[in-house]
Amino acid sequence: MLRHGQTEWNVAGRFQGHQNSPLTEKGKEQALLQNKLLSGVEALPATAFVSPQLRTVHTAQLALGPQVEQKLDDRLKEINFGAWEGLTKQEVKNLVGDDFESGLWHFQSPQGETFEAISGRVQHFLEELTEPAVVVTHGITSIILRGLYMGLNTLELLQLPRKQGCIYHLSNGSEQVLE
Repeated sequence: MLRHGQTEWNVAGRFQGHQNSPLTEKGKEQALLQNKLLSGVEALPATAFVSPQLRTVHTAQLALGPQVEQKLDDRLKEINFGAWEGLTKQEVKNLVGDDFESGLWHFQSPQGETFEAISGRVQHFLEELTEPAVVVTHGITSIILRGLYMGLNTLELLQLPRKQGCIYHLSNGSEQVLE
Protein backbone atom coordinates (compact mmCIF):
# COMPACT_ATOMS: atom_id res chain seq x y z
CA MET A 1 0.00 0.00 0.00
CA LEU A 2 1.27 3.43 -0.97
CA ARG A 3 0.06 6.79 0.25
CA HIS A 4 0.23 9.62 -2.24
CA GLY A 5 3.22 11.96 -2.10
CA GLN A 6 3.24 15.31 -0.36
CA THR A 7 0.83 17.90 -1.83
CA GLU A 8 0.68 21.67 -1.64
CA TRP A 9 -2.19 21.38 0.85
CA ASN A 10 -0.17 18.95 2.99
CA VAL A 11 2.50 21.65 3.25
CA ALA A 12 -0.14 24.27 4.11
CA GLY A 13 -1.67 21.96 6.75
CA ARG A 14 -5.06 21.92 4.99
CA PHE A 15 -7.46 18.99 4.98
CA GLN A 16 -8.00 17.82 1.41
CA GLY A 17 -10.60 15.07 1.59
CA HIS A 18 -12.23 14.99 -1.83
CA GLN A 19 -10.52 18.23 -2.92
CA ASN A 20 -7.48 18.10 -5.16
CA SER A 21 -4.08 19.60 -4.55
CA PRO A 22 -1.06 18.89 -6.77
CA LEU A 23 2.05 17.04 -5.66
CA THR A 24 4.98 19.18 -4.58
CA GLU A 25 8.49 18.47 -5.82
CA LYS A 26 9.04 16.56 -2.58
CA GLY A 27 5.85 14.59 -3.27
CA LYS A 28 7.18 13.61 -6.69
CA GLU A 29 10.47 12.56 -5.08
CA GLN A 30 8.54 10.46 -2.54
CA ALA A 31 6.70 8.67 -5.36
CA LEU A 32 10.01 8.00 -7.12
CA LEU A 33 11.37 6.59 -3.84
CA GLN A 34 8.37 4.26 -3.74
CA ASN A 35 9.28 3.22 -7.30
CA LYS A 36 12.81 2.40 -6.12
CA LEU A 37 11.46 0.42 -3.16
CA LEU A 38 9.06 -1.51 -5.40
CA SER A 39 11.87 -2.39 -7.80
CA GLY A 40 13.33 -4.55 -5.03
CA VAL A 41 10.09 -6.46 -4.41
CA GLU A 42 10.07 -10.01 -5.70
CA ALA A 43 6.96 -10.96 -7.67
CA LEU A 44 5.41 -7.50 -7.76
CA PRO A 45 1.64 -7.80 -8.30
CA ALA A 46 0.59 -7.06 -11.87
CA THR A 47 -2.38 -4.93 -10.79
CA ALA A 48 -2.62 -1.72 -8.81
CA PHE A 49 -5.85 -0.28 -7.48
CA VAL A 50 -5.67 3.50 -7.34
CA SER A 51 -7.91 6.18 -5.89
CA PRO A 52 -9.13 8.31 -8.82
CA GLN A 53 -8.09 11.55 -7.11
CA LEU A 54 -5.35 13.42 -8.98
CA ARG A 55 -2.71 13.21 -6.24
CA THR A 56 -2.94 9.41 -6.10
CA VAL A 57 -3.08 8.99 -9.88
CA HIS A 58 0.07 11.13 -10.23
CA THR A 59 1.79 9.18 -7.45
CA ALA A 60 0.85 5.87 -9.09
CA GLN A 61 2.23 7.00 -12.44
CA LEU A 62 5.58 7.88 -10.86
CA ALA A 63 5.77 4.98 -8.40
CA LEU A 64 4.53 2.19 -10.64
CA GLY A 65 5.41 3.18 -14.17
CA PRO A 66 3.84 1.39 -17.14
CA GLN A 67 4.69 -2.18 -16.03
CA VAL A 68 1.81 -2.39 -13.51
CA GLU A 69 -1.80 -2.16 -14.71
CA GLN A 70 -3.58 0.64 -12.83
CA LYS A 71 -7.30 0.36 -12.11
CA LEU A 72 -9.10 3.37 -10.62
CA ASP A 73 -11.42 2.52 -7.72
CA ASP A 74 -13.71 5.09 -6.05
CA ARG A 75 -13.72 3.07 -2.81
CA LEU A 76 -10.10 4.16 -2.29
CA LYS A 77 -10.88 7.90 -2.29
CA GLU A 78 -9.90 9.88 0.77
CA ILE A 79 -12.49 10.41 3.48
CA ASN A 80 -14.95 13.17 2.69
CA PHE A 81 -14.29 15.88 5.28
CA GLY A 82 -17.42 17.79 4.24
CA ALA A 83 -17.44 21.36 5.56
CA TRP A 84 -13.90 20.93 6.92
CA GLU A 85 -12.24 20.44 3.54
CA GLY A 86 -9.76 23.26 2.98
CA LEU A 87 -9.55 24.13 6.68
CA THR A 88 -6.24 23.99 8.50
CA LYS A 89 -5.44 21.63 11.35
CA GLN A 90 -5.66 24.54 13.81
CA GLU A 91 -9.05 25.62 12.49
CA VAL A 92 -10.44 22.10 12.91
CA LYS A 93 -8.82 21.81 16.35
CA ASN A 94 -10.59 25.04 17.38
CA LEU A 95 -13.91 23.57 16.23
CA VAL A 96 -13.63 20.20 17.98
CA GLY A 97 -11.79 21.24 21.14
CA ASP A 98 -10.79 18.47 23.54
CA ASP A 99 -11.99 15.73 21.17
CA PHE A 100 -9.12 16.53 18.79
CA GLU A 101 -6.54 14.31 20.53
CA SER A 102 -8.54 11.08 20.15
CA GLY A 103 -8.75 11.49 16.38
CA LEU A 104 -12.41 10.47 16.32
CA TRP A 105 -13.25 13.93 14.95
CA HIS A 106 -12.09 12.66 11.54
CA PHE A 107 -15.50 10.99 11.23
CA GLN A 108 -17.65 13.82 12.63
CA SER A 109 -17.30 16.69 10.16
CA PRO A 110 -20.50 18.45 9.06
CA GLN A 111 -21.66 16.95 5.74
CA GLY A 112 -18.67 14.60 5.95
CA GLU A 113 -18.22 10.87 5.95
CA THR A 114 -18.75 8.80 9.08
CA PHE A 115 -16.52 5.95 10.21
CA GLU A 116 -19.25 3.51 9.25
CA ALA A 117 -19.43 4.91 5.72
CA ILE A 118 -15.69 4.92 4.96
CA SER A 119 -15.03 1.59 6.67
CA GLY A 120 -17.96 0.07 4.76
CA ARG A 121 -16.60 1.06 1.36
CA VAL A 122 -13.05 0.03 2.31
CA GLN A 123 -14.27 -3.31 3.72
CA HIS A 124 -16.17 -3.93 0.48
CA PHE A 125 -12.92 -3.31 -1.44
CA LEU A 126 -11.01 -5.75 0.80
CA GLU A 127 -13.66 -8.43 0.43
CA GLU A 128 -13.42 -8.25 -3.38
CA LEU A 129 -9.63 -8.41 -3.41
CA THR A 130 -8.78 -11.96 -4.47
CA GLU A 131 -5.04 -11.75 -5.09
CA PRO A 132 -2.03 -9.69 -4.05
CA ALA A 133 -2.20 -6.13 -5.37
CA VAL A 134 -0.66 -2.71 -5.03
CA VAL A 135 -3.01 -0.10 -3.54
CA VAL A 136 -2.42 3.65 -3.92
CA THR A 137 -4.60 5.73 -1.62
CA HIS A 138 -4.65 8.44 1.07
CA GLY A 139 -3.78 9.01 4.73
CA ILE A 140 -7.11 8.28 6.44
CA THR A 141 -8.24 5.73 3.89
CA SER A 142 -4.95 3.85 4.29
CA ILE A 143 -5.24 3.60 8.06
CA ILE A 144 -8.83 2.38 7.75
CA LEU A 145 -7.82 -0.26 5.20
CA ARG A 146 -4.74 -1.34 7.12
CA GLY A 147 -6.61 -1.33 10.44
CA LEU A 148 -9.47 -3.44 9.07
CA TYR A 149 -6.98 -5.87 7.55
CA MET A 150 -5.15 -6.23 10.88
CA GLY A 151 -8.36 -6.44 12.97
CA LEU A 152 -7.79 -3.18 14.88
CA ASN A 153 -10.53 -1.17 16.54
CA THR A 154 -11.18 2.47 15.66
CA LEU A 155 -8.89 4.01 18.28
CA GLU A 156 -6.08 1.55 17.47
CA LEU A 157 -6.18 2.22 13.74
CA LEU A 158 -6.09 5.97 14.34
CA GLN A 159 -2.63 5.42 15.88
CA LEU A 160 -1.19 3.87 12.70
CA PRO A 161 1.46 5.92 10.87
CA ARG A 162 0.47 7.90 7.76
CA LYS A 163 3.90 8.45 6.27
CA GLN A 164 4.46 9.40 2.66
CA GLY A 165 7.24 7.98 0.51
CA CYS A 166 7.19 4.51 2.05
CA ILE A 167 5.36 1.26 1.39
CA TYR A 168 3.09 -0.51 3.87
CA HIS A 169 3.41 -4.22 3.11
CA LEU A 170 0.40 -6.15 4.42
CA SER A 171 0.76 -9.90 4.80
CA ASN A 172 -0.55 -12.58 7.16
CA GLY A 173 -2.61 -10.09 9.21
CA SER A 174 0.25 -7.68 9.96
CA GLU A 175 2.17 -4.89 8.28
CA GLN A 176 5.78 -4.04 7.63
CA VAL A 177 6.92 -0.54 6.66
CA LEU A 178 9.43 -0.48 3.82
CA GLU A 179 11.55 2.70 3.67
